[in-house]
Amino acid sequence: MDIEGGSRDSVLTTALLPLQYPTASGTETEFLIDPAKFHDAFAADVAEKDAAVMAVTQRPVSSLAFATPTTNPAWRKLPSWAAVATGDRAAGSDAVLRMAERAGATITRIDASHVVMVTQPQAVTDVIMQALDGVSR
Repeated sequence: MDIEGGSRDSVLTTALLPLQYPTASGTETEFLIDPAKFHDAFAADVAEKDAAVMAVTQRPVSSLAFATPTTNPAWRKLPSWAAVATGDRAAGSDAVLRMAERAGATITRIDASHVVMVTQPQAVTDVIMQALDGVSR
């Protein structure tokens, strides 16, 4: 959340709906993207009818996913590649680009929303193949 919070591109925090679920010690919060905001915030380059299906079939994400820091990230020791969706309004394309640069990744910018793997599958496949080629040398 700290990384996404500094984004100038992300609208995610304004699109999230908090929900509560029971745990052994009380309750925890999880989030859904408001279905009314889903298309714009998450999948702007998907047809509206398809984004509507994605919105009603989305799985919530635990607040812990936004708050638990990563320890000993692999990118500090291993080569990395990044497919950066330039129209990502969920994570924020600027935040994703900063993370990729920090990781020293080989960056490929792709004109797409957060669901780049849905709208630009060949471009994402090309990045994966580039990574595979890079690590097999």
